[in-house]
Amino acid sequence: MNPLSLDLAVLALGLVLVFLEAFNDGKEKAFLGWIATAGIGVIFALSFLVSPQEIVATQLVPFYTADPLAIFFKRFALGTTLIVLIIAIEFRPILSHYLPASVRNGGVAEFFALPVFTCLGLMWMASAVDFIMIFVSLELVTISFYVLVAYMRRNNPSLEAGTKYLILSALSTGFFVYGITWIFGVTGKTNLGAVGQAILSLPVENQTALLFGLALLLVGLGFKIAAVPFQLWVPDVYQGAPTPITAFLSVGSKAAGFVLLIRILDPFIKAPATSGKVQLVLVALALLSLVYGNLTAMPQLNLKRLLAYSSIAHAGYLLMALASFQNGHFKQTTVSFYLAGYLLMTLLAFLVMVVVNRVAGGDSIAHFNGLGQRAPWLAFGLTVAMLSLAGIPFTAGFMGKFFVFADAVEAHQWLLVVVGIVTVGAGFYYYLKVVRAMYWNPAKNNEPIQAGRLTQVTVGVLVFLIVALGVYPQPVLDLLK
Repeated sequence: MNPLSLDLAVLALGLVLVFLEAFNDGKEKAFLGWIATAGIGVIFALSFLVSPQEIVATQLVPFYTADPLAIFFKRFALGTTLIVLIIAIEFRPILSHYLPASVRNGGVAEFFALPVFTCLGLMWMASAVDFIMIFVSLELVTISFYVLVAYMRRNNPSLEAGTKYLILSALSTGFFVYGITWIFGVTGKTNLGAVGQAILSLPVENQTALLFGLALLLVGLGFKIAAVPFQLWVPDVYQGAPTPITAFLSVGSKAAGFVLLIRILDPFIKAPATSGKVQLVLVALALLSLVYGNLTAMPQLNLKRLLAYSSIAHAGYLLMALASFQNGHFKQTTVSFYLAGYLLMTLLAFLVMVVVNRVAGGDSIAHFNGLGQRAPWLAFGLTVAMLSLAGIPFTAGFMGKFFVFADAVEAHQWLLVVVGIVTVGAGFYYYLKVVRAMYWNPAKNNEPIQAGRLTQVTVGVLVFLIVALGVYPQPVLDLLK
């Protein structure tokens, strides 16, 4: 099965959803969510029939690759979108409350169609090996998020989040394009492989211009992965956006940003003249993100904001893995495994959050008081997610951090190791604060919280995968070979 067929299938599904929305005269269009979920689920299953292969560059596709990294992150994008759509189905009653009455039922159609096109952009990003293709796929993802973040247009925090995301994202895109321009001006190439060859033979006097272009690219990508000091948009956008979109931003956008970092920085770490400087920048970004993300997450009383600041900290751990490269090669397996675990535990937390929000009417940690009595299954799922995010043994989060620290020790990045250990301890405090609220704090309302059958099954699957990867991570590691 050709890897391109996965991209085309997602594109076809998105177009089908758009046409169904346009030609359906009825106001009730929530059924599109089920069609989108089923379609993405089928494509995700078919993705395991694709064998990793390098697509030969031709005049048609000189910018597209289907190496193992690309195949893995295509599956990552499909899996993320599948769970986000399930969360969106649970979120629909809350969403309808913030839409004008005239479109309250029919106005949710784009809310299910746009994530499909976002998924397509993420899949293109995973395969992009040319700056032009990278920019096109990046903009497809970003423009979709512009609409989705501000979708609850009667909710002031959502409008504020959309405005901030639009302005800062446009600014970061400007830096990114300017960086591409500088690198093209120095090397005369846009293909990443050709850029790498040009860097190796670059005169010394042109290295300053090349590094300036790379710095501009890192500013743009730093925004996408929410690394310090490019993280200012994260807490307000995460809190104001619809919860399924916050989940999509925290997982899908971050994963895509790190795929691009691996692709773009690979030519620079292979060149002796630039590898040391790149490593220094990655170490600095990792240290800042680890310290800032964990310290600012500690006093948070809103679970959405807590996860927003902790996502900055997790970007720090991922940058720690990238900064531990050796002999001109990134530890792609470590980054990919960490992101896979982060996908499972973060989306599980947001799925439970949506159900609680629908009943309790808020996202603050106080709304989770007594959840262990009101919804034992949901409380258990959220507990597993929090423990895994903190890095408790026998969870995917622990194995991800173990691989990161092992790479840092092997690369003799002792400063990162020490700071990382201290910040892991800080993470225990703010993640277990949520567990304490669910089991030790009394609930204001003892009415049971009911979740749909699909949600309950999804919680069970995610819990199983988190524990399974923490005990036996080899299947995911095999997929990455």
